[in-house]
Amino acid sequence: MQYTRLGRTGLQASVAGLGCGGFSRLGQGTGRSEAESVAVVGRALDLGINFLDTAHNYGTERIVGKAIAGRDRDSVILSTKAVITRDNALRPADAVIAELDQSLRDLAVDAVDVFHLHGVAPWALEPALESIVPALERERDKGKIRWLGITETAPNDPGHDMLPRAIASDRFAVVMVAHHMLHQSAETRVYPVAIEHDVGTLVMFAVRVIFSKPGRLQETMRDLAARGIVSAALADDPDPLGFVVREGGARDIVDAAYRYCRHQRGADVLLFGTGSIDHLERNVASILAPALDAAALDTLRETFAHLEGVGLDAPAPAVKPS
Repeated sequence: MQYTRLGRTGLQASVAGLGCGGFSRLGQGTGRSEAESVAVVGRALDLGINFLDTAHNYGTERIVGKAIAGRDRDSVILSTKAVITRDNALRPADAVIAELDQSLRDLAVDAVDVFHLHGVAPWALEPALESIVPALERERDKGKIRWLGITETAPNDPGHDMLPRAIASDRFAVVMVAHHMLHQSAETRVYPVAIEHDVGTLVMFAVRVIFSKPGRLQETMRDLAARGIVSAALADDPDPLGFVVREGGARDIVDAAYRYCRHQRGADVLLFGTGSIDHLERNVASILAPALDAAALDTLRETFAHLEGVGLDAPAPAVKPS
């Protein structure tokens, strides 16, 4: 495993981080038993992954707690989260703190290393800085939290409006950002600001269904070409990213997707979710592989750097009511 300094936290985090939510929720979303999910976390730890990212609303905190029981607490970096809005309104700070306390009980720990405000819409940042963040800072002073973090709601904020402002506030030591081969905007809008403020970054969405579901990439290219957003030639290309998969290059599109994000300057920990040990091991191998070659990177950026929000599986926009 390779490790990196997670911004001003000083934590030495594995470059591969196990995400305990997403579609699989450690396999709980696909019918795995609790014991199987615990085994996935255990195998991740055995491979050297020390960054585990979960959340109260994932329903996996107890599984993580069981998986880390008996291990040296200092050998694991625990990251969890609480949503701060309901029905386009800010939640009371005491409700967020109650969720933090429940997370501590479910994880069976006295403190978490990073506690995130989860999926913060652009309109919610400033109100949260006024009411929720000070309350969480008091909990941090009590020893329940080591560092505060914040995550964006990628489908509803594809231009990263919120994160640069959150970073500039200097209230957060870690941020979670969406980044992938066809959604490259974090490279210019988030990572430089994070580097300037010495804020650690967690990368989500490196692999989405656009890369993993057969036919989805081609379908997306046809749609974008019809709207004049990409070259018409891509609409007829049966393998639009074939240039990254070749001898000496990536073994497949998923491998390329992980390697693309992993070696971006400013990207610290690459998160992925899985309920399968085989899948876990393949993902770790990709994240630890060398960067894509310069020619492939140049083509990816020349062809797709202008795209925004592609492949984020967007729901209805989350906007502040008028």
